[in-house]
Amino acid sequence: MATASDAPVLDTIAAMTIDSIERCGMDDHTLILTRIAALVAMDAPAVSYLAHVDPAMKARMTIEQVQDVLVAIAPVVGTARVMSAAGHIAEAFGFAIALADSEAASIAQAEAQSRHKS
Repeated sequence: MATASDAPVLDTIAAMTIDSIERCGMDDHTLILTRIAALVAMDAPAVSYLAHVDPAMKARMTIEQVQDVLVAIAPVVGTARVMSAAGHIAEAFGFAIALADSEAASIAQAEAQSRHKS
């Protein structure tokens, strides 16, 4: 019997991703580069790239490596898709940075309130 969820679509995508990673023999670095290439080919939105920011950081991927992937696949997927992807990737990184800044500010505020109460 299926269980109820507040986010059934996201839960399904997460489960599919976990299953894919468990069945794949690629190292984390190659897996993320391959997924980025697939996102470019699909003209994926920024939110799809955002889901790969944290795994890319954990795999110690550099911006230069992502650029290399874009250069490598440009003749196959086309310049319009590559330029679109570059914009979406930049948007995803910007959102990730803003989210991290927001979390850091919340933590700092909570710590300040905790010290103030002491």
